[in-house]
Amino acid sequence: MVLFAFPFRIFFVSTGVAAVLLLPLWLWWLLGGGGPAMSALLWHQHEMTVGLLNAAIAGFLLTAVCNWTGTAPVSGRALLVLWGLWLSARLGLLLGDAWQLLAVLLDLAFLPVVAILVVRRVWSARQARQAPLIGVLLALWGLDVAFHWSGDPRFLHGLVLLSALLILMVGGRITPAFTANWLRLHGDDPGRVRRRPALDIAGLVCGLAVVVLELTAWRGLAVALVGLLAALITAARLAGWAGWRVRREPLLWILHLGHLWVGLGYGLWAAAKAGLPVAPTAWVHALGAGAIGTMILGVITRVAMGHTGRPMCLLPGMRWGFLAILAAGLVRVLAGLGVLPWLPGLWLAAGLWLLAWLLFLWLYTPVLAAPRADGRPG
Repeated sequence: MVLFAFPFRIFFVSTGVAAVLLLPLWLWWLLGGGGPAMSALLWHQHEMTVGLLNAAIAGFLLTAVCNWTGTAPVSGRALLVLWGLWLSARLGLLLGDAWQLLAVLLDLAFLPVVAILVVRRVWSARQARQAPLIGVLLALWGLDVAFHWSGDPRFLHGLVLLSALLILMVGGRITPAFTANWLRLHGDDPGRVRRRPALDIAGLVCGLAVVVLELTAWRGLAVALVGLLAALITAARLAGWAGWRVRREPLLWILHLGHLWVGLGYGLWAAAKAGLPVAPTAWVHALGAGAIGTMILGVITRVAMGHTGRPMCLLPGMRWGFLAILAAGLVRVLAGLGVLPWLPGLWLAAGLWLLAWLLFLWLYTPVLAAPRADGRPG
């Protein structure tokens, strides 16, 4: 079956399906329609981070690591088992208390298996430089373990911040590289894209510090200054990548705007820690609905074309999906800040989110479910 020929195929479709189903389910439970075994809010926070993000991570990393190392992908029956592990955890967490322990064990088994599959390929290619990425994977898993053990949403908040760090790591590698390549192909100077390794390292250190400070629940001006520094460094890195020069290419400007969301999220986190009059979880929506949603959609639309042997361009109509995902994040943050009425803002943000992901499924499922256009395997 084509969907199980390469990890990105089944997991990207699953990411879209999860994005479309998880939000309406939560809204139904929020309005009194019942709910899962854990509280509806905790389930929403967990599944919109762990459930949705794990599918996207598996699809991207298990595909990218094959390119990085020149190794064969997980496919066929082995991929079916891995996907079944992810899916059974999602379904199990919807069922009653009798299934909770099994569902939690399945949920916690997924990322270690993905990490093992990545490590095997990295080890065979002797690519030690991928070790930090594997470390972030294990840290994401550790925060999920801590959440299931304690039920404390602070660990889910830490997971959102760690996901932002993953965006800085992976997105900071691919976004400037793709931008420079596009400029070269279109007769512009790729030297306009400037990467500063010292700034990259500083940004990762500050991002990691923000994760630790969130987990320790420290507050105050000194803590806020760390978040502000993370925001400023993110903005400085982004400015060096000359994103305004690729404004004609949606597959690129969406990645730049995803990084902009990371900077805004850090800024809102800093404001909350400083005690300023902002909603204490506004940053969660900036990083979740904004940065994570935008970056996932931007990356998987690009990978779906490139890894199926098709021209590297956005399918007609998907530009509206990009605009919808950006608007969904903006409306959700404004509703959280009280700029928009909460319930109407929540419904509008949900509608925009669903529009973006329904467009993705409508346009890209046929691509992901079809053989490569160039006749190559995968």
